Parts: sequence; C-alpha cells; structure tokens
Amino acid sequence: MLSDLSSHAPEILIVAAVFLLAGAVKGVIGMGLPTIALGLLTATVGLETAMALILAPAIITNIWQGFVGTHVREVFSRLWPFFVPATLTIWLGVALAQIWPAALPVALLGGVLIAYGVLGLAKPALHLPPRHDRWVAPLAGALNGIFSGLTATFVIPGLLYLQAQNLNRDQMVRALGQLFVLSTAMLALALAFFGRLPPEASLASLLSVLPAISGMVAGSWLRRRLSEAAFRRVFFTALIALGAYLLLPVLF
Repeated sequence: MLSDLSSHAPEILIVAAVFLLAGAVKGVIGMGLPTIALGLLTATVGLETAMALILAPAIITNIWQGFVGTHVREVFSRLWPFFVPATLTIWLGVALAQIWPAALPVALLGGVLIAYGVLGLAKPALHLPPRHDRWVAPLAGALNGIFSGLTATFVIPGLLYLQAQNLNRDQMVRALGQLFVLSTAMLALALAFFGRLPPEASLASLLSVLPAISGMVAGSWLRRRLSEAAFRRVFFTALIALGAYLLLPVLF
C-alpha cells in the first residue's frame, strides 16, 4: 500500500495544493472553491476525475454557508422554483455528457469560467420584474442544472438569476450555499448512477476536505489583511485565463 501511495505522490500533492488554494480563495471572498478547483484539476487530471474530486469538499464547505445562520428559510422559500429544476436537470446534463464528444464538456467548462470571470469583473446591475419570475426561475434553473451536469460548475446562468433578485449580502451567501449543496449532492448521485464515480475517487474526494478547510481558515485570516476588491479582480482575471487555457486547445 505504501508503494501505491508513493507512486501516486505527485497527483496527491497536486490535488491537495489545488484544494488548499481553492479553499483559501473561498476564505477570502466567500465563493469560488468548486469553480477554481474544477478548472485547475481539469487542466491536470481531466474533467471526469475533477468532477468526482470536488464533490465532498463542495458539499461540506457549503453546508454552513447555505443552511446555518439568518435568512435560511426565507431564501429557500423564495428561491425553490429555481432550486428544484436546477437540481433535477443535473441528471440530463450528466446523461448528455455520456454521448457527447469528451472535448465538448471541457470546452463548455472553459466558456463557463470565462463568462463567470467577466461577470465577476463587470458586476452588472440586473433586475428581474416580479411578473417575469414565474417563468424565468424554472428556465434559469433548468439551464443551470444542465450546465452543472455537463461541467460540474453551478453558476451559469444561475448567478445572473440570483443577482437579478436584489438579494442583500447575507441572502446571496445563503442562496449560493444552498445552490451549491443541492447541486453537488445531486451531481454525486447522477455520477454514481451512470458509473462515473469510482470508489477510489470518492475516497480521494473525502480526503480533499482537509486541505480545503485548511485553505478556508487561511483565507479567512488573509481576508483581514488584504484588499478584497483587489483580490477579487485578480481571482476573476485568473478564471478568465484558466477558461481560455481549457477552451482554446479544443477550438484550435
């Protein structure tokens, strides 16, 4: 067993370093752990393995964010028409990934990272009139779920929808946490159903929780000493570069 571990030492160190960094980012700005971990791991170990590895860290680090504190019931009661389709249609996204060329989900992931980075830098002022929410919520949720199943990112177009809800900071934190927990749990079930969640990946995902939480603790310490605005600019610019790194080889 020790020889097996030593033969995989480089991969283990890469995965631990990725989750340490992603956790630190989340500790500083309150988001970004699944997204940055997925992008970096896809570039090193491939999308399918990356999707399996992020499951446990994404669920465990977001449970507190989404379901502990103020506004929990209020946010869920308001946004369940978005959350339900965003969760259920993940199955469709994972099913599509079984029949589409392997390069396509990687290209989509690159595009999603670029879009996420641009949105983070631009901070568009969005507003959705309540009369349109009845049909926009399930549509945005369904599209978000399909993209989640294909790429294991849970933010496009859901982040746009949530930004258009005029949520305050605490409500947005709860909404993102709830979306990430529900989506990640359903993604785990869908991957297992389609035979894309091998036991060794599940164990590695659980072991990745420790560096992720350690990174969050370090990031929380750094947040009091860094300019959050400057850090966010660097983070979202890096996401755009990472997305381009994944997307351009597929296109050209």
